[in-house]
Amino acid sequence: MTERPDIQRLTRRPQFLAAAGGRSEARGAVVVQCLPRDDGSPHVGVGFTATRKIGGAVVRNRAKRRLREAARALLPRLAEPGCDYVLVARMGTPARPWDRLLDDVASALTRLATQGAPPRTPRAPAPGQDS
Repeated sequence: MTERPDIQRLTRRPQFLAAAGGRSEARGAVVVQCLPRDDGSPHVGVGFTATRKIGGAVVRNRAKRRLREAARALLPRLAEPGCDYVLVARMGTPARPWDRLLDDVASALTRLATQGAPPRTPRAPAPGQDS
């Protein structure tokens, strides 16, 4: 039996921004971003975010609570040691049936663990905007 990875919370904005530059998988009601740290530490970093697009503070907090519980259930089994993960709530996160939300998170984590895709390329600035 493999040892469970030590899971630590991401708390600083630069950690979230760094993870946004890594690989990303969108599944149903969640987007999971993953960034291998390459610092030699085996712990798993995890953070949660929800934008104002999905609703007011009550809705965003509910979405993040649900993502925290999904991560608590799935990350010990599916997370790669030495990686940081950010779970991003989407419009359907607060109302998604629990088993489907777990499937979404598990599917995204599995896909991130099995694919060797390079990081996303940054978007080009919109015409007329400075970079």
